[in-house]
Amino acid sequence: MSSTEPDALLGPADIRDLAAKLGVRPTKQRGQNFVIDANTVRRIVRTAGVRPDDVVVEVGPGLGSLTLALLEAADRVIAVEIDDVLAAALPATVNARMPERADRFALVHSDAMLVTELPGPAPTALVANLPYNVAVPVLLTILERFPSIERTLVMVQSEVADRLAARPGNKVYGVPSVKANWYADVKRAGAIGRNVFWPAPNVDSGLVSLVRRTEPIATTASRAEVFAVVDAAFAQRRKTLRAALSGWAGSAPAAEAALVAAGVSPQARGEALTVEEFAAIAENKPEASELSGGDK
Repeated sequence: MSSTEPDALLGPADIRDLAAKLGVRPTKQRGQNFVIDANTVRRIVRTAGVRPDDVVVEVGPGLGSLTLALLEAADRVIAVEIDDVLAAALPATVNARMPERADRFALVHSDAMLVTELPGPAPTALVANLPYNVAVPVLLTILERFPSIERTLVMVQSEVADRLAARPGNKVYGVPSVKANWYADVKRAGAIGRNVFWPAPNVDSGLVSLVRRTEPIATTASRAEVFAVVDAAFAQRRKTLRAALSGWAGSAPAAEAALVAAGVSPQARGEALTVEEFAAIAENKPEASELSGGDK
């Protein structure tokens, strides 16, 4: 081949050789499944709409399959890796396979849930094959901490993808759906087969696209206040909101008053509500002073 670029990405043999040299076996504990197909990582980068001026965050880069594909397309890539062995090896892999882009790569050796700042310019995109067991908390944490991230594409377990992208009224609509929608317009962006991973997982994977809202949800309630309502509403899914929010509001009548003030039926259930309706309920939470006059 006249160009070295097609060879820069990792294929199945490269991944297994690299893993063998490092003594790495993907662990279930960390939800590791390495992508071994170059066409798949290029497809992820294309679907993510990565631009030449993007600063991309990747969480859980593993052996570097997606990292290299991102480096081909983006201005900079910041990879966050918790695993000691993988974190130590990744810069060398980038240097060996894409030396001309190595200065555009940065590694943060940390748990993504603990990262509060990133090196270099503010990130504009998040693209990641997220470890299945922590996908939702990691995604929501990164979106909260790095508001400069405009576009996100994550690969997650198929049923998690369905939950994230679900709309009100869907049976899998729940806490992840509402919280993701607080930040972004969320939709399914494709499916990924099992045979592109090593080891092949026993579940299918899906891509989820999140495009950050240009205007935040119009509410006087804080994110924490809105999320408290969401958590309470879905903690007891089968109950009406009047009952489910009684603990949050201080009593069932107080919950009913907040719901009525927000224009929401007290007999409704959490899975019927939009994020805007949850915000309206949060705005109408009774003050503690209003509750203290009655019986405890």
